Amino acid sequence: MFATLSDRLAATFKGLRGKGRLSEADVDATVREIRTALLEADVALPVVRQFCATVKERALSSEVSGALNPAQQIVKIVHEELVAVLGGETSRLVFAKSGPTVILLAGLQGAGKTTLAGKLALHLRNEGHTPLLVAADLQRPNAVDQLKVVGEQAGVAVFAPEPGNGVGDPVAVTRQARSHAEAKVHDVVIVDTAGRLAVDSDLMQQLRDVRDAARPDNVLLVVDAMIGQDAVRTAQEFESGVGFDAVVLTKLDGDARGGAALSIVTVTERPIMFASVGEKLGDFETFHPDRMASRILDMGDVMTLIEQAEKAFDAEQAERMAKKVSAGEDFTLDDFLEQMQAVKKMGSLGKILGMLPGMGEMKEQLDQVDDRELDRVAAIIQSMTPAERQDPKILNGSRRARIAQGSGSSVSDVNGLVERFTQAQKMMKQMGKGGGMPGMPGMPGFGGSKKAKGRMAKSAKPAKGKSRSGNPAKRAALESGEAAPGEDRVEAFDPANLPPELRNLLG
Repeated sequence: MFATLSDRLAATFKGLRGKGRLSEADVDATVREIRTALLEADVALPVVRQFCATVKERALSSEVSGALNPAQQIVKIVHEELVAVLGGETSRLVFAKSGPTVILLAGLQGAGKTTLAGKLALHLRNEGHTPLLVAADLQRPNAVDQLKVVGEQAGVAVFAPEPGNGVGDPVAVTRQARSHAEAKVHDVVIVDTAGRLAVDSDLMQQLRDVRDAARPDNVLLVVDAMIGQDAVRTAQEFESGVGFDAVVLTKLDGDARGGAALSIVTVTERPIMFASVGEKLGDFETFHPDRMASRILDMGDVMTLIEQAEKAFDAEQAERMAKKVSAGEDFTLDDFLEQMQAVKKMGSLGKILGMLPGMGEMKEQLDQVDDRELDRVAAIIQSMTPAERQDPKILNGSRRARIAQGSGSSVSDVNGLVERFTQAQKMMKQMGKGGGMPGMPGMPGFGGSKKAKGRMAKSAKPAKGKSRSGNPAKRAALESGEAAPGEDRVEAFDPANLPPELRNLLG
């Protein structure tokens, strides 16, 4: 959603690189570009004015003028102000001290409340709660049936005593739902209300009656992130008419300009609590202002990536793989398939890679990532016999032809998979020996060039009997383990140097 804004900001900051000091003219030009980028992203004008004034004031202060790298300081300032505009801190649900916690969902027609109710229920169920969905939308045709289907998919109970389609009293249903939840020991009640127009006084009064009957601990306003400035106006109308505690943004994976997310917090003074980022029930996440600001500025979102990996990768499976690597056992195609299926659980490959820092410049390549490739690879591996998966070296020409025919692929596809697997197997062996990750072509920082591989091979040789350089400076550098003059030293990848979260994933 923020692709256009990210591109504009990236181009603005790129023009600041290489400048040792920023003049007032440089700051004015930069702020002007930021203002244009925000207005094009459909951010509310008052928010843009306040944001740009703050950035300019800080950019002209001593914190930038005395900095070694002013361009990076400007990026840091913009990042911090974006975090503030998005709410500053992560907002959490308020849980009742006794009895079930009641969450009331409100919003316009077509905002996606019913699907959002199922996503929120699944999210809470995964956190150990026992949610109950309440069908209080008795106006929209088939709304009750839709909630039942969504509840079944999420694996949560649905309370729907009325058929809907204009029949039934939503206030009575809401009142009965609390008693039902207490009797069935549900600790969270999620009330799905009917969509309404802010200008419809009768429906707004009905929503107030439902709110009074529900006595909610949390009132969440569901807002379609793709409607731009209308989202802000809608939030203001609901705030004055009913009141709400936080906002949930739906369709955040769309191609709209994203102005709603950057405007709604400042205008309504209510935080964004959750975001719906896809069509599947699992495409739902807690809204973290700092992480969203990092995504907008192409700094990546490694923490969300780690959290998704922890959910997708089974702890027992990861521990078993770690022991296998440390013991020096062979990494088999069965292991390869298991790891690949775990990655698939994390979602779209393009989306996963997009969370890595600096991937904004590779949007075209990420758009071309085909998630079906994982299915093709799985089909090839599953067409092999158990012996072939354990030892791919036995794959001769006839075996490869049989596998290609069985998986609906070509022999070249099978050859390509075997070659990639061989590289992965070597990497796992290298990690098991404690020697770090071998050179990986195209991966900066991992010594992928032939020259780097040659130096790594030389450094891996035992000291005894190795040749000495005729250049005294180079010989002294080699003997001390430092890089020789004119060469870059290649550091081996050591998992111990990773942050604790990534280190745990690698075992």
